[in-house]
Amino acid sequence: MRDHHSPHREHGNGHDGFERRPGRERGGRGPRVFAPGDLKLLLLALIAEQPCHGYDLIRQIEGMFDGAYSPSPGVIYPTLTFLEESELILGDAEGGKKRYAVTDAGRQSLSDQAVALEGVRVRIDVSKRSLRGHDRPAQIHEAVHNLRHALQLHHGRWSPEEIKRVAALLNDTAKAIVDGPAVQPVMEKTE
Repeated sequence: MRDHHSPHREHGNGHDGFERRPGRERGGRGPRVFAPGDLKLLLLALIAEQPCHGYDLIRQIEGMFDGAYSPSPGVIYPTLTFLEESELILGDAEGGKKRYAVTDAGRQSLSDQAVALEGVRVRIDVSKRSLRGHDRPAQIHEAVHNLRHALQLHHGRWSPEEIKRVAALLNDTAKAIVDGPAVQPVMEKTE
């Protein structure tokens, strides 16, 4: 299925009607590593563990991903500025480089979001496996993309019967994936 509003996504071969995408997700930019708000919370937690510079934070995060991902300064520094403006961290510019430390409000915020921080750490582990190729094969990523695209193209024509039909298809597919490969019965040879 071609997205006529996005010419850069026309990688299909036309045989099955679905587009063929490059090996990376999200228009070739790679998979999303952090959910909204995750990076802010992670940076706050890392700074609470030990005051440090922005560059140190980039290296720490890169280490969490075993080198498979390194956040850009263009992502890290605006997030640090946001945390500083929110008074969750303080930046002390000694020697021309800012060294960040957590504030009491930052510690309270971390305490309030302890469960969310654990979720961030779990998502980092999942993202790390994905980035290192231990997640789904490219063909499965493509199939999932095609499913999402098909649902978007549905244009809200959700009658009660159609809801039942599509829900049954999706639930049956999910169950079949969880159950694993089908076991073929062994046929007895007749001579």
